[in-house]
Amino acid sequence: MDEITDLFRRAAGHAADYRRSLPDRPVGVPVDQAALTRAFAVPLADAPTPPEQVLAELVAAAGPGLVATAGPRYFGFVIGGASPAATAADMLAAGWDQNAFNAVTSPAAVAAEAAAGTWLKDLLGLPASTSVGFVTGGQAANTAGLAAARHQVLADAGWDVERYGLHGAPPVRVLAGAERHATVDRSLRLLGLGTDALHAVPTDGQGAIAPDALAVALRDVGPGPTVVCLQAGNVNTGAVDDLRRACELVHRHGGWAHVDGAFGLWAAAAPGTRHLVDGLELADSWACDGHKWLNLPYDTAFAFCARPDAHAAAMSYTAAYLVGSGGVPAAADLTAESSRRARGFAAWAGLRELGRDGVAALVERCCALARRFADGLAAAGFEVVNDVVLNQVLVGFGDDARTDRVVGAAQADGTCWVGGTTWRGRRLMRISVSNATTTEADVDRSVAVIRRLAG
Repeated sequence: MDEITDLFRRAAGHAADYRRSLPDRPVGVPVDQAALTRAFAVPLADAPTPPEQVLAELVAAAGPGLVATAGPRYFGFVIGGASPAATAADMLAAGWDQNAFNAVTSPAAVAAEAAAGTWLKDLLGLPASTSVGFVTGGQAANTAGLAAARHQVLADAGWDVERYGLHGAPPVRVLAGAERHATVDRSLRLLGLGTDALHAVPTDGQGAIAPDALAVALRDVGPGPTVVCLQAGNVNTGAVDDLRRACELVHRHGGWAHVDGAFGLWAAAAPGTRHLVDGLELADSWACDGHKWLNLPYDTAFAFCARPDAHAAAMSYTAAYLVGSGGVPAAADLTAESSRRARGFAAWAGLRELGRDGVAALVERCCALARRFADGLAAAGFEVVNDVVLNQVLVGFGDDARTDRVVGAAQADGTCWVGGTTWRGRRLMRISVSNATTTEADVDRSVAVIRRLAG
């Protein structure tokens, strides 16, 4: 056991060294992918290898290929850096090696999920009776929410989809904004509804569903099983649909309202942004990531459902050999996984570390830094094309080719990492501010580099 203690301490030391290096190390540098692959692709030995040697080899092989996504100047995708307490809890979760299937396989894991889920619902203003499934990401959360929606709208039409499947079922119509996230389409494929069932609803100038257009779309599809996918946080602009008006329209037509709030749902946790998601609580299901704006470790996300019975009916199963299954829905009853890592420990620790005020401050600080980014680049003469309402900034540098050159140069420089996107037919730089450790100095340093490279 002393050898295990030493090994775990070495691993923790390597992790801590890496985290300490983040403020100063290049965020992303060109990588020789072939060399990186060769470093890992050593022949598998016949004899066992001592664990300390394995650890040293892993650190040496992985080092050149690590991207500082957990650092303060990574602005590419909506990626946060896992907080200290959440990271430490995740280390414990790996050491404890719990299977969070149910309260028999790990009573502690299920209790942590229950407590963290209660905190999450309170922070986001969701009904207290809402069920919470701890899943891997926005894809899994959207799939769980839409599975519950499929169950309910077909049950309302007199069809048991879990028993009979979709062959012969009343057709389910799905409405979603023209600028929905691609995971919505994949969820429809995975659930057997297919993307042909989707009716794209026109969006406004910032990519949010126009309520009048939604009203027309609902009228045009007519009566029948209907699911509407709304969005809190357009992936490019950060725009939020008018959730109150949209949910009222959907329910007036007897439909199910699902909100894809991968990062934008966190607007509800801060006084300065809460108005953007007014009416959030009226929806039937919600998808939200923890490893984005909440700065929890990968992979942590949440599938919320206002109808726990529909949630469990869509996702759970029982078997004679599964001791403890079939009770009050929890843990694996609310996800598509049976063998589940105990991600609730890190979620509990991260929320406990931040507290209500800390979460609000994190959201509002990132929004303020995004505006600082936009102001700095606009002052330099570059075009900020979106209304910066959350943590997303879109910037144009003239023609598409020049914009791509600036984005590529910034990524190669290593001071910061920004992404590129196509929005409304234009190539743009996409900046996402999501990390709790980002400072005004990080933003100003990044703006200065982008200005220099663009010049």
